[in-house]
Amino acid sequence: MKFSLFAHMERLSPDQPHTELYEEFVSLCQIADEGGMHAIWTGEHHGMEFTIAPNPFVTLVDLAHRTKNVRLGTGTVIAPFWHPIKLAGEAASTDLIIDGRLELGIARGAYSYEYERIMPGLDAWEAGQRMRETAPLLRQLWEGDCAHEGEFYKFPSTTSAPKPAQTDGPPIWIAARDPNSHEFAVSNNFNVQVTPLWQGIEEIESLMERFNNACDKHDGPRPKIMLLHHTYVGSDTNDVDLAANELSRYYNYFGAWFQNKRPVKQGLIERLSDEDIANNEMMAASKLRKDLTIGTAQEVIDQIKHYEDLGYDEYSFWIDSGMSYERKRDSLNRFINEVMPAFA
Repeated sequence: MKFSLFAHMERLSPDQPHTELYEEFVSLCQIADEGGMHAIWTGEHHGMEFTIAPNPFVTLVDLAHRTKNVRLGTGTVIAPFWHPIKLAGEAASTDLIIDGRLELGIARGAYSYEYERIMPGLDAWEAGQRMRETAPLLRQLWEGDCAHEGEFYKFPSTTSAPKPAQTDGPPIWIAARDPNSHEFAVSNNFNVQVTPLWQGIEEIESLMERFNNACDKHDGPRPKIMLLHHTYVGSDTNDVDLAANELSRYYNYFGAWFQNKRPVKQGLIERLSDEDIANNEMMAASKLRKDLTIGTAQEVIDQIKHYEDLGYDEYSFWIDSGMSYERKRDSLNRFINEVMPAFA
């Protein structure tokens, strides 16, 4: 199994300088690189201090100059916000600049907050259809002289300029959840990235089952599948309990952004009260303690061994959590030094 880091800048209050937050983000990425992780993933989000990532290609180009060995992935670009020609060209240019280290993750997007600001009227169904039209065009545009007449995009013969550094272009990953998404990815020989969020081992197992079923329906090579999950390696039980409480707060805010009902000012959503968080049993700390990949080093090893046995090819340590930089750093170091050697 390969291990990667999934990270963004996250700003919790107006008094945090963006420059300081970015340097902390870079520092975590450098720890991952120096610690022997396979890849770093960062995504695309707009107008949200909760997850600051307006253009992952810019970030990955900078990281390429600050790291040595890791692959650098978009986790993920939001396909409906990109014209296929623009996405193909910017991905190819990024791959060229970073010496062929790009992994291209693509998704339909998740937040209606972003849809209504970038593409008013867009819903999840149309976003998914746009993603399905865009993703297969990328390899054709990289190959060159691609003309297209589709539902959402129409253009005469076009070639990506520049061409990517990697032969046939960067590996493409599709964020998948429902069976149709898995089948779309596998039938196009795209890799799959799954994110079970707070839903526990049953969801982790069912997502692998959907992937396996999709693979069984199609001939050809088996793509890769990556599990993205919130992770915390604690120094002791008390430390793990603290992390569970911090992640409970994080998921309450994640849910508030997803529901898109609370006021937002200066990119920060209206504060949740302690009572709001205490009343949300679905995201209670006691539940997340069981359903996320958090624990002491041995507990985390045991959990990831099960994921490996299920057939996952890559495990991505999702570090966004609302925790301090120091707590993120220490957890990541424990993961590198105490968990990863068990999989050598």
